[in-house]
Amino acid sequence: MRSFYALVSILFILQAASCKRDLLELDQTWRMDSGTTDRLNNVAFINDSTCIAAGGSTFDRSAIALSKDGGYTWKADSSTEAPKEMYGMGISPTGTVYLSGIDGDVLVSKDMGASWQFHRIDNWLVYKGGNFPTPDTGIFVSSVLQRESTITRVDSNFKILDEQTFEFGLNNIYFTGTSTAYVLGYGAVMKTSDRGAHWKFLDIDGDNFTSMAIIGNEFWICGAAGSIFHSSDAGASWERFRNGNDITRRRYMLRSILFTTPQLGWAVGDDGLVIFSQDGGRNWMEYKTFTTNHLRSIAACPDGDLLIAGTNGALYRIRQ
Repeated sequence: MRSFYALVSILFILQAASCKRDLLELDQTWRMDSGTTDRLNNVAFINDSTCIAAGGSTFDRSAIALSKDGGYTWKADSSTEAPKEMYGMGISPTGTVYLSGIDGDVLVSKDMGASWQFHRIDNWLVYKGGNFPTPDTGIFVSSVLQRESTITRVDSNFKILDEQTFEFGLNNIYFTGTSTAYVLGYGAVMKTSDRGAHWKFLDIDGDNFTSMAIIGNEFWICGAAGSIFHSSDAGASWERFRNGNDITRRRYMLRSILFTTPQLGWAVGDDGLVIFSQDGGRNWMEYKTFTTNHLRSIAACPDGDLLIAGTNGALYRIRQ
């Protein structure tokens, strides 16, 4: 029994020491006026000047903010018909934006966020992400309390073509071409090479996977427990760079990951967490906290700054 308590004490000391390490300083941090106090789940650039942030208040309304000057100033959009929160954002190869959320609601903009059309996928599921890799077929992923999920294919009018169900939750979908996509979920990552007709489990587990960054064949995935995995062969094999289940490490809850080069990467998460890697994700350093908001999405600005979206309408521009 004494040896057990001694081990616990040693692990506690190691973890405390890791929390006291030097923190990185950001050169500048700005909080943007997003025009909303609702949660923002996604932020993404459509081109060098136009950027969209979206989210909402669970069962009450959607929230969309639009910037046309590279993410410096924002205007909230109050004209949309979607009555509930938007969880997912996809941008098609033609620049069409798809926001997806509760009750199968989908908002579509073909003019870079200037206007939105409301659609509904009539199985009324909670969609966490989706997109149209080709104009005639869209693929959307849903989750029910992380216990079950559905991958739904729809036609251009959002009529259901087919559905596949799984006994675990799904969090998002990422496309790397018109036929190839990856879905992330609770303890699983799957790939399709035939536009969603069939899905194959990849050799990666150990976390509830939340976000993926892609540069060519280099993939990085983060999870809600703080794990970070890397693949240099488009997901055929994986190496775990950070073990979120290691009790000697500080506990992270990661929501979004971004790499701007094969070496430079960032990830964000709950309680204002921002971490940085300069060696391709093998090692991570933490920034000094500048907010207590949960941070849910990160995007690279054309001028080299970063945009981070989160709870309470939080929208930050950071420069390191």
